[in-house]
Amino acid sequence: MELVEEIYRMTSNFPAQEQYGLVSQMRRAAVSIPSNLAEGAARDGNREFARFLSIARGSLSELDTQCQIAMRLGYFKQGQGQAEILLERVGKLVSGLHKKVKETE
Repeated sequence: MELVEEIYRMTSNFPAQEQYGLVSQMRRAAVSIPSNLAEGAARDGNREFARFLSIARGSLSELDTQCQIAMRLGYFKQGQGQAEILLERVGKLVSGLHKKVKETE
C-alpha cells in the first residue's frame, strides 16, 4: 500500500501529456500488486494463492520497468522519493511469500 501511495505521489508531478499514458499504466500496475495479494489470499488453497502471487510479481516487474522509463524521460531522478526502495522491499516480500506458498502446495 505504501508503494501505491508513493507511485500516486510521484506521478502527480508528471507532465500533463502523460496523464493517460505512463501515469495511468504506472498507477494501474501499482494498484494491481496489493489487489492480487488480497484476492489470492481470499481464494481457497495455496495453488491459487501462488498463482495470484505470481501475477503480483509480474505487475511489480512491469512497474519497475515503467519507473525506469520515467527516469530515462526525466520525469524523476534516481533516489528521488521512496519508489526504488519500496519496489525492492515489496519484491523481496512477494518473492519470499511466493516461495513459501509453493513449498506448501
